[in-house]
Amino acid sequence: MIELKNVSKKYGEAVAVNQVSFDVKEKENLVLLGTSGCGKTTTLKMINRLINPDEGEIIINGQNIINQNTEILRKGIGYVMQNIGLFPHYTVEENIAIVPELLKWDKKKIQDRVYELTEKLHLPANSLKLFPNELSGGQQQRVGLARALVSDPAVLLMDEPFGALDNVTRTSIRKEFKDLEELKRKTMVMVTHDVEEAFELADRICLMDKGQIMQIGTPKELLFNPANDFAKKFLDGQRLALEFKIVTIEDIWEKLSNRSSINKGLSADISVWDAMEKLRNNQAAELQFSNNTQEYKSASFDELIKAFNQYKNFTKHE
Repeated sequence: MIELKNVSKKYGEAVAVNQVSFDVKEKENLVLLGTSGCGKTTTLKMINRLINPDEGEIIINGQNIINQNTEILRKGIGYVMQNIGLFPHYTVEENIAIVPELLKWDKKKIQDRVYELTEKLHLPANSLKLFPNELSGGQQQRVGLARALVSDPAVLLMDEPFGALDNVTRTSIRKEFKDLEELKRKTMVMVTHDVEEAFELADRICLMDKGQIMQIGTPKELLFNPANDFAKKFLDGQRLALEFKIVTIEDIWEKLSNRSSINKGLSADISVWDAMEKLRNNQAAELQFSNNTQEYKSASFDELIKAFNQYKNFTKHE
């Protein structure tokens, strides 16, 4: 759906993006991760020509964007800004309806789509007539997302979409984001400097430093098979917690030996981290799990740790 070929951008003598190449598959979420100034936002903005590259090609759905009308290109790409960017003197309804108005949709179609999205994004029914400053930060973020989604674009670009939120709201809205069916049909490129956010939401992560790609891969590939010292050191401070959060019971299934006598249980899609939290919070001796072939197993806290370590050691040596 999206392909960058040797894309570069300079500002004077400073190289912001240096020979960046990657592709994003249809319905995939690629997260550009790195510290401030690594080139990730510049890369994102070049995809919808908010910034034009000095070199290279950017292809969307088989077409070079440089050959497309900029206005038409941007109307077909949803864009969620870092600071949300709502128009303060427009109501929530007017903010969400901006692109459909530009596309000259009829009023009934616009109204139906706006109502549909406010319901999906859990915005209060009375919020449509309010102004942005009358909403909480989390509600404003949902409006920004609704505005990006309203015309149902195939491509969605997101620049630090949760950066302005407090940690509690951020965690909650990330979970909603991950579970939203509307987003599972989109091809997405998202920028963040938050490592946990990247690992929670990405299908693949593009780790950048000084305008260059250090590694592209799945969260598991970055954790268990870092491509270089930078990739290894970048994750060192959070490595163990991230490993527990991305490894699922399904991943360690063959390492669990106890067959459960109870033919029910938690889905094996749950992460090892969440399973251990449930054991701790429920003060239970063990949990029962079921996988997608209707097998059932049980595990205690210690058995989960043992199976996790066996899986981790095997994966690192593959």
